[in-house]
Amino acid sequence: MIVAGDIGGTKTHLALFDWKKDRVDPVRLESFHSAEYTSLEDMLTEFLAPPTAPQSIDDVAAEKGDAVEVERPAETPQKIDAACFGIAGPVIDNRCQTTNLPWVVDGATLAKQFDIPRVKLLNDLEAMAYGVLLLRPDEVEVLNAGTPPAYNQALALIAAGTGLGESILFWNGSRYQPMPSEGGHADFAPNNDNEIELLRHLRSSYLHVSYERVLSGPGLHAIYDYVRDSKKNEPTWLAEQIKAGDPAAAIAEAGLKGQADIAKQALDLFASIYGAEAGNLALKGMTLNGVYVGGGIAPKLLAKLKDGTFMKSFTNKGRYKRVMSSIPVKVVMNQKTPLLGAASVAGALSSTPAS
Repeated sequence: MIVAGDIGGTKTHLALFDWKKDRVDPVRLESFHSAEYTSLEDMLTEFLAPPTAPQSIDDVAAEKGDAVEVERPAETPQKIDAACFGIAGPVIDNRCQTTNLPWVVDGATLAKQFDIPRVKLLNDLEAMAYGVLLLRPDEVEVLNAGTPPAYNQALALIAAGTGLGESILFWNGSRYQPMPSEGGHADFAPNNDNEIELLRHLRSSYLHVSYERVLSGPGLHAIYDYVRDSKKNEPTWLAEQIKAGDPAAAIAEAGLKGQADIAKQALDLFASIYGAEAGNLALKGMTLNGVYVGGGIAPKLLAKLKDGTFMKSFTNKGRYKRVMSSIPVKVVMNQKTPLLGAASVAGALSSTPAS
């Protein structure tokens, strides 16, 4: 049995798998609000605790004072052979100080505390990249079919959610090998006058404006604020919704439904910048076999990503427009892809003989 985890700034998904070699469904899957826990150790302790048996008729009889003797086997913790966790943050020497949580996660500490022979930590996009390799055709939506080469070339993965993650998968001669990256924290590069003004707007609040400041849930809100301050056309009802709930969700809904021009303009800008950065990543890795767009935002904005705005910016690379048009681009619809990737790595670890 193996444990896999997808640790995000907002939510963490933990699962038990009886993973041998091929993809299988989890034996048990639970989701947690990350901020409600002080550490991954606390969360794992709760997740791995033996289940409490429901009260039986015999228990009720005993409580009433009846002379009933019942012998039950003691609950024992599940034996775990290996574990792998994808974490939103840089992983160095199997240790990570998370980007959006006040946690320090250490693989050696987890292995010792929970008696797990092998524990591996991965950057969250590295875990998602492993998961992309396991996706079925019905778990992606095609933005561009492209004309990939017959031989194996690199793949790319970009994913906007609470933050922005990026990864490149290179072909090592026998299989795809994901590379960890913190490319989402690279400098935001505006492409036109409107984006230059957006950068100026953001620089009034941040010394360093990364792509994550723009391409994320908070980033969509930041783009909206820029449009609001520039156009002065915010409906009162939308302002109230944004203050009362999830700003990015309110903006996205209003934009997709065409309920407010300001929200539509924010989505246009978001999708355009998203396509441009996905294209940048494809160029840097020459990922001719495809680009996957993952994360929590893309499936929710699928209609917007399919209207041409994303792909127009993706291919807008001057003399390389023809090359960019040949690259397949797909949206990852399965939100458990990082968990699948972590499980596949843990499954491989569990089948590796101990050194």
